Parts: sequence; structure tokens; C-alpha cells
Amino acid sequence: MEQEKKLLFGITLKHLGIFDMALLKFSIFSFGLFLVSVWPAFADWVTNIHWAWFLVAGIIFMIIPVTKIWKK
Repeated sequence: MEQEKKLLFGITLKHLGIFDMALLKFSIFSFGLFLVSVWPAFADWVTNIHWAWFLVAGIIFMIIPVTKIWKK
């Protein structure tokens, strides 16, 4: 039997389904929009950064999960 992988503070993703992961992603996205709306300096930074930097960061953050999915 495969051993459970523990994340930060001992939290595991064993009991989270696809719907739970989708809700987690939406909550993170919503928190980002919240920061943009209540923190003017952060909103200025986000709107002044070229869109390609966000694309590059998204691709970099996506590499490990996608490679784990393709391995299985």
C-alpha cells in the first residue's frame, strides 16, 4: 500500500475529491481578486506587470502536477 504524502502541517489530500479541489482553486482565485480590490498598491503592481510573466509563472507552477498525472 502506498504511503500517504503529508503536506504542510500534516495535511493530506487523501480525502479530497475533484469537486473539493475545484472549490479550493476557486477560493484561491477569489482571494487573489479580493487582494486586488482592497489593496491599491497590489492592484497597481498586477496591472503594470506584462501578462507574459503571469503566463510563465503559471506554466512553471503547472510542471510538477502535470508530470505526476502523466506518470500514472
